Amino acid sequence: MKIYTKIFAIICIGTMLVSCGNADDDVNFDLNGLGGLGKGKPVDKCLNLGENDLILSIQEQYTTLPGKVSILFKVSDKEGSPVPGLTASQFTIYEQGRNDACFNTISTSESKARISPNSQIFNNNAVLVLDLSNSVLSSSLDELKSASVGFVNSVMPENTTDSFKMAIYWFDGENKLHDLIPLTASKPDLVAAIEGITDNISKDPSTDLYGAVIKSTDIAEKLLQESTKNNSIGAASVVIFTDGTDQASRYTQNDALKKVENANPNISFFTIGLGGEIDADILTQIGKTFSVFAGNKEELETKFNDISLKVSQQANSFYLFEYCSPKRDGSGENNLAIQVKKGSVQGAVQTKFSANGFTGGCE
Repeated sequence: MKIYTKIFAIICIGTMLVSCGNADDDVNFDLNGLGGLGKGKPVDKCLNLGENDLILSIQEQYTTLPGKVSILFKVSDKEGSPVPGLTASQFTIYEQGRNDACFNTISTSESKARISPNSQIFNNNAVLVLDLSNSVLSSSLDELKSASVGFVNSVMPENTTDSFKMAIYWFDGENKLHDLIPLTASKPDLVAAIEGITDNISKDPSTDLYGAVIKSTDIAEKLLQESTKNNSIGAASVVIFTDGTDQASRYTQNDALKKVENANPNISFFTIGLGGEIDADILTQIGKTFSVFAGNKEELETKFNDISLKVSQQANSFYLFEYCSPKRDGSGENNLAIQVKKGSVQGAVQTKFSANGFTGGCE
C-alpha cells in the first residue's frame, strides 16, 4: 500500500438544535466521495459482532515499516450524527491470516494501539458568507456581528494552525462576492474584520443571494483543490447567512441549486436564515448539509452556535487509529476488522493490509 506522509482528517460542517435537518446525512457524506463504509466493507459473519449501531467509514489506510498499520476513518451513528471523543481503549482489533479460519483478537496494549490526532494534517477551509444588504445593515447588524464573532471563536482552533483556515465574504445587490478577509488561520484577524463592518459598507441595497451561492461554491472548489495537493485529504465548508430572498434576479434559482448539487462531495453547505421574509425551502436546499432559522435577531447567536457546535463534532469524529501488527513479512495480505464500542452500542468495519517487509517492533 502506498505510504502517505501526510494524513488529514476533518469536516465539513453543520448542526441544528431546532429547525431543519436535511437529507444529506453523515453516513453518506464521506470524505473522498465515499459512501457507507468508505473503503471498508461489512465484517465477516464468523465474528458474530451483531448489528452496527455505529458506522465506521474508512477514508484512507497505509502501512509503515517495520510493522505499523494506520487506518483513517470517520465514526457516525445510524442517524448520521458524528461520534466524537472516542479513545483507543474503546476499539478492538481483529486480524485474520491465511492460516486462520476466522479472526484472532489482537491485544490493544501489546500492539501499542493508539488514536493519533497529532499525526493528522488538518486541511479544512471554511467560507463564511454574510448578507449585508440594506435590511440587515439597518436592523440587525450588531446582532450579526456578535453572532459571527462567536462563530469564529468556536470554530477556529485555539492554537493557530495552517491546516485550519477561514475566509469571510459578503454580498449585497452587486454582481460580486465582496472579500471581507481572505483565507487566514488567524482568529484575531477574522474577528477584527467582522468588528470593522459598518452600516455604510454596501452601496447596493438589493440582495444577490443566488449569485453569492454560485460564487462561494466556486471559491470553495478552488480552496479544496489547493488543500488536497501532495497526497493530503481535504474538506471545505460554505456557511451562508441571509435575512431574505434573492431580489437581484441576476441568476436563477435553478442555477444556484444545481451549483450546490453538483459541487465536490467534500464540500458541506449550511444556511442560516433570519426573519419572516426568507424562503425556508430554498435555504434548506442550498444548505443541504444543515440549515437553521432564527425567528428574530435575538436568536441569531444561538443559531450560529448550533452550526459551530457541529463543526467541532465533525472534526473530532475522524480518527487515525494505529497499531503494531504481529504479522510478519511472508504472511502476505491479511484481513483486518476494527470494532468500536460506546456504551451499549457498537460498530465494526473490515479491510485488508499487506504485511510485506514487516519485522518486529514499531516506530
